[in-house]
Amino acid sequence: MKKIISKTIVAGVAVLALSACNQEKFHIKGNISEAKDSMLYFENISLDGPVAIDSVKLGEDGSFDFSEARPEAPEFYRLRIANQFISLSVDSTETISVKAQYPTMAVDYTVEGSENCETIKELSLKNIGLYNQILAIQQNTQMGIEATRDSISKVIESYKNDVKTNYIFKAPMKASSYFALFQTLGNMLIFNPRENKEDIKAFAAVATSWDTYYPNAVRGQNLHNIALEGMKNVRIMENKQNLQIDPSKINTSGALDISLVNNKGQVSKLSDLKGKVVLLDFHAFAANESTARIMKLREIYNKYHAQGLEIYQVSVDPNEHFWKQQTAALPWVCVRDPQGIESGLMQTFNIQDIPTFFIVGRDNLLHKRDAQIKDLDAEIQSLL
Repeated sequence: MKKIISKTIVAGVAVLALSACNQEKFHIKGNISEAKDSMLYFENISLDGPVAIDSVKLGEDGSFDFSEARPEAPEFYRLRIANQFISLSVDSTETISVKAQYPTMAVDYTVEGSENCETIKELSLKNIGLYNQILAIQQNTQMGIEATRDSISKVIESYKNDVKTNYIFKAPMKASSYFALFQTLGNMLIFNPRENKEDIKAFAAVATSWDTYYPNAVRGQNLHNIALEGMKNVRIMENKQNLQIDPSKINTSGALDISLVNNKGQVSKLSDLKGKVVLLDFHAFAANESTARIMKLREIYNKYHAQGLEIYQVSVDPNEHFWKQQTAALPWVCVRDPQGIESGLMQTFNIQDIPTFFIVGRDNLLHKRDAQIKDLDAEIQSLL
């Protein structure tokens, strides 16, 4: 019996060793000069903070070589000596080469083998530039308190617009865009996802893209939670400021109206469909279940369109080009709200989740929303 157990254990250890050898890995290597006898730490920047993975005492040439199992979705790391660090991202089995000189490694280094890491370097240097700008303003004794505060606010806003336009919204699926969202000034996040409406859009754009490219990634889910909490906070503030529906959203018949540009570049109004039964649908084509849901909508449309049913579909996708590609072959009215999930329509129609839909009667008045409908076919037939 002992021999059998012993063989089983040995076999198990052998399998684990073989598995470890075959595991796909990435490599971070290079050298940091002028840092002999310094401890170089390789750390994972987890959602809970830095976690040490490995370390090495640097020799005369400052060379290092770290390796780790490849992540399932983009992950973030850093090389650190004391309080100097270099930020990196990894999403595959790439080999990333880093060369730097201590003690200026944080601002003076080269990185090769990863486009994301190169972009992260750009963003890091921009962040340092922003900090120096603000420091110069604060040290200007000729400026009063209000002028100083106003100048700093303008500098930060200009920085945010640059990063959102040229990095985040340009390629929201990239690890560098995720990195940009969490840049700081001291202990303060530059982008405020808790109550700044425009900043929440940036978080939502990256979250939506990560849903598409990295489904079920923990970081993507975290972004969604942050964006949803921010939207909730904004709605609470807006409700306190204005407890009534915007009169401009209501047409002369007393019905809520929507007016947006469709995928053909023309303005389409919900009220233009008066006389038809309308399935008013709010949708995100970048969501995981989008394809299956569109198939179901096609079935409904094909079954009842000839009898007077129309679909008016509002997309909240941040990427206009992507939305146009996804809707090119759809037969119903497809419009897009450029404000996305931060649109005032979310508040007007009391929308808490996407996707969701409403049934609008021939009189152009809201009939029921999805949560109130047990049998969609029966509900449509009753109104046709």
